[in-house]
Amino acid sequence: MKLNKLFTLGTVMALASMAGTSVFAQAWPSRAVKIIVPYGTGGGSDTLARQVGARLQQMWGQGVAVDNKAGASGNIGTEMVVRAPADGYTLLLQNSTMVVNPAVNGKLNYDPEKDLTPIMLLGLTPIALAAHSGTNIRNMKELVAYSKANPDSLSYGSCGVGTPQHFVMELVKQKSGVKATNIGYKGCAPALTDVLGGQVPLAILSANLIAPHVKSGKLYSVGVSTAQRYQLMPDSATFEEQGLKPLNFSIWYALMGPAKMPREVVAKIYADVQKVLAEPEVKANLSGAGVEPLVGNGADLGKLIKTDLVRYAQLAKSANIKGE
Repeated sequence: MKLNKLFTLGTVMALASMAGTSVFAQAWPSRAVKIIVPYGTGGGSDTLARQVGARLQQMWGQGVAVDNKAGASGNIGTEMVVRAPADGYTLLLQNSTMVVNPAVNGKLNYDPEKDLTPIMLLGLTPIALAAHSGTNIRNMKELVAYSKANPDSLSYGSCGVGTPQHFVMELVKQKSGVKATNIGYKGCAPALTDVLGGQVPLAILSANLIAPHVKSGKLYSVGVSTAQRYQLMPDSATFEEQGLKPLNFSIWYALMGPAKMPREVVAKIYADVQKVLAEPEVKANLSGAGVEPLVGNGADLGKLIKTDLVRYAQLAKSANIKGE
């Protein structure tokens, strides 16, 4: 009899808890939501956050603020989200730099797999190798020939030591036999400036940055890092098309939150952001900023994080890439 009473009481409490969660999800959001971007303004993560945030604010009838918390390769802003309440009111718009950091800098103050709730994938930007037009290096075949004719004299600018761009170039070197010394800049912009000015013959950059200069003829696109051609550079061959297989790396963007967020809130955010990304105006704005669609739910994002943590760690070891 006591057992039956306990069972009945437990059932009622469980149902009440489930009902409370459901009510919470239906009422969410009842106040302003913050999207933390752990990088500066103007980049792909910031562009996505502001495009998505503005539309969600209209949809939800609540404020959606984008807060840039740059520093430590994105770790400062990410740690703020890790420590935030898991109620959905503090979100993180991260990119694949997060999974590169452990490979370069060792153990972080948080676990990318355990301390965050993966909500969804948002988009990607390919990485491209650019050559100054004065080099007459227009493809991988010509780059290999130039490297053989000028051993130990070739250099390339990257967006920084241990960035995804740096990793892609080291993989290109491994697969092609090209020899080139990395010059790690503090960001992609100064590397772009120097390759345009001819101070460095090559630069490995986010593809959207070099697209207009390839179109103008100031730079040549030697290769693009994705399996399919990039929409802003349809005439530029991928590395895989030129025989460097497999080589399918890109900078991906994703929405996350603190660990253990309510499933119903995660589902609502996922459904609503999907609607935003499907809007023609948003799609056009993101395309113009060089961000291509990348559809994926929380499970897909979780798998990608796990896979990339392993492959970046392996590449860091084989290419001896270490943080500065």
